[in-house]
Amino acid sequence: MTTTVDPPVRVGKPAVWALALLAAATGTLESVVTPTLPLLQRELSMSRAEGALLGVAMLITGAIIAPIAGNLGDRFGGKWVMVRLMAVVATGGLVSALAPNLPVLLLGQVLEGAMVGAMPLSFILVRKHLPAGESAVAIGVVSGMFVGGGMLGTLMAGPIAEGLSRHWMFAIPTMAIVITTLAVHRLMPNDPPARSDARIDWPGVVLLSGILVTLMAVLQVAPNAIDQPLLLGALVVLLAGLVTGWIQVERRAAAPMIDLRLLAKPALWSSYVITFAVCVGTAGATYLVPQLFDVSADGYGFGASPTDIGRYLLPSAIAAAVSGPLGGLAVRRFGSSAVLATGIGVMTTALFALAFVHAEVWHLVVGKALIALASGVCITAMVVKTADAVDEESTGIATSLVLVTRVLGFAFGVQVSGSILDAGKLSGTTVPAESAYSTGFVIAATVTALSLLVIRTLHKGVKA
Repeated sequence: MTTTVDPPVRVGKPAVWALALLAAATGTLESVVTPTLPLLQRELSMSRAEGALLGVAMLITGAIIAPIAGNLGDRFGGKWVMVRLMAVVATGGLVSALAPNLPVLLLGQVLEGAMVGAMPLSFILVRKHLPAGESAVAIGVVSGMFVGGGMLGTLMAGPIAEGLSRHWMFAIPTMAIVITTLAVHRLMPNDPPARSDARIDWPGVVLLSGILVTLMAVLQVAPNAIDQPLLLGALVVLLAGLVTGWIQVERRAAAPMIDLRLLAKPALWSSYVITFAVCVGTAGATYLVPQLFDVSADGYGFGASPTDIGRYLLPSAIAAAVSGPLGGLAVRRFGSSAVLATGIGVMTTALFALAFVHAEVWHLVVGKALIALASGVCITAMVVKTADAVDEESTGIATSLVLVTRVLGFAFGVQVSGSILDAGKLSGTTVPAESAYSTGFVIAATVTALSLLVIRTLHKGVKA
């Protein structure tokens, strides 16, 4: 039974900026582990394998939580779900801040992973409370602030951990999350649920969670497939079985977690393909550029210190922060397809350029900034396009799958880039040959460019 509700209250800029600041705070907390992983390994006596597990724990949780949060937000109201989700994230941040050992820190990271679900909930809220043109800009602002927060966390984590302690690099963004969540709770009006009698499709939730965890495991194992062929084969078989079972469950469920008819829309499946390809390209640059800065200056690198690398990446942080609002404005003026084509063109050109021109620091700084800007614009356009392709009550689940695809694309891109460098080591050393970096950039550029082939399908099946 569908209930009749009053139209949602329109909101002003303070409410939108509260959401944006919450996105920045969560992005900051999400990113503090990566630059400080060597420090955490030393202080907590972790092996490299344990460090790798710590690095992906949040990604796995986020990939699982995002579609669940989007589904619940569509059914029960975005604000209601978001406030409770942020309570989980804040608890995770507190656990991480107080963690005396690896198991406790892993628990904190798993809880923090719930933050990925905040993005589709934000998109639900702005779409319900703002006119179409303004909601596109608001989506861009929220997306850009999340990315900008991530860059801020990358830059500030090291100095805070070294100047204060590792505990404070978790505690400071956690306090910001608590404050901004209270601001959202106060400034953002309640949004009515789409259905008051909706039930949660628990079998679908469990199977989808298994699919995402297994897929992440496949991405982790695939680079070492020669050494572990049986394990990879077993994971692929398990993944195929889970996917088959999930499709059957969703087809028969009275209230499926994901309506498979949505995924059949050209505007949706093509958006996920494009998102994956763009994020593979972005991940390639995100992984390869800092590695190039770190290579000894006696060879083809620059011998940059962690502080120097942070300075060199600052323009990328700024570009990433402005890319979301810029993408939203561009979509409103020129349309998603035109913005996507332009962004992908800029990314592809920059990646190809870095493959052959990286002899000076400024080459990498400019190239990385262009890639960060183009990537953020593309993802914003993709979220807006996806939201426009579905009814309002499906906004959360449709946009959450964009974020899941984004996580998977980044994981795949990093794994491929790392494997290329490992395979291209100079004989008798642990240093990759310069040609390995060129190969990595060319592959990232090629994957990104291939996404242009499906842009033409984006206009099909878009809701009028």
